Amino acid sequence: MGEHGDKQLLGFMKFKPEDTQTRIEGKNCIVTGANSGIGFATAEGLASRGANVYMVCRNKERGEAAQSKIQSNTGNQNVHLEVCDLSSVSDIKSFASQFSSKDVPVHILVNNAGLLEHNRITTSEGFELNFSVNVLGTYAMTELMLPLLEKAAPDARVITVSSGGMYTTPLTKDLQFSEENFNGVQQYSRNKRVQVALTEKWAEINKNKGIGFYSMHPGWAETPGVATSLPSFSKALSGKLRTNEEGADTIIWLALQPKEKLVSGSFYFDRAEAPKHLLFAATSGSHALIDPIFESLKSLSSVSA
Repeated sequence: MGEHGDKQLLGFMKFKPEDTQTRIEGKNCIVTGANSGIGFATAEGLASRGANVYMVCRNKERGEAAQSKIQSNTGNQNVHLEVCDLSSVSDIKSFASQFSSKDVPVHILVNNAGLLEHNRITTSEGFELNFSVNVLGTYAMTELMLPLLEKAAPDARVITVSSGGMYTTPLTKDLQFSEENFNGVQQYSRNKRVQVALTEKWAEINKNKGIGFYSMHPGWAETPGVATSLPSFSKALSGKLRTNEEGADTIIWLALQPKEKLVSGSFYFDRAEAPKHLLFAATSGSHALIDPIFESLKSLSSVSA
């Protein structure tokens, strides 16, 4: 791979800094999985631009440490911790109920929390763990936040952190990988494909509500999650992967751009609209499955806006 290819896929393309210097004082931003990696960098980036940031984290202790660090680094004390296990629909419903009682508009929701678990693990609610966090949790959080996002219309937006891994697989109705021997990497890729298709669906059914929906690929970043779930990959490419801040760059960019410059339902990479399907990958036709998948998620979670 040439130098340009290395930068395009692994390293970080340099952009005009003024494109992300907008201040967003007073805007309420929710970031899931915000205590480390790209989620932390996103929360810190939004806080540094004046936003009220709500960090949704599973672990209270790690969340408090991250919250304190962001407050110290940015001088912004309006950084709040919300403890919620994104693998639990029940937990997400409790969080949404408590948060809704604040009666504040949500300007930006960043669905960042993600998981790549290699072994089949079933949650206490009976769902495969990767699916529960990456798909069902993303679906439930977004649907339950829609009324608060509408309060921030016409400038509300939902940014879902997908992955280039989704290019390798089409949509499938086998959401919990129950029809063949479990493969965690393949399940993760399937989950990320669902996120892209969900973004299209949300953009379609909410097009008149003043909410923009965007999915994105952060590039391959040297995050704690990558080091844990893909240790060989992380070790082999050590020093060549993006930093957490570089991985978060397009998320921040999507949060700050005037909405008229963005296309709701689209997939973004390196501050630009990117294709959702690779030539000859035979994935594009599969997006017709999103309607039954959407209904399945509604049924499994008992959540609909």
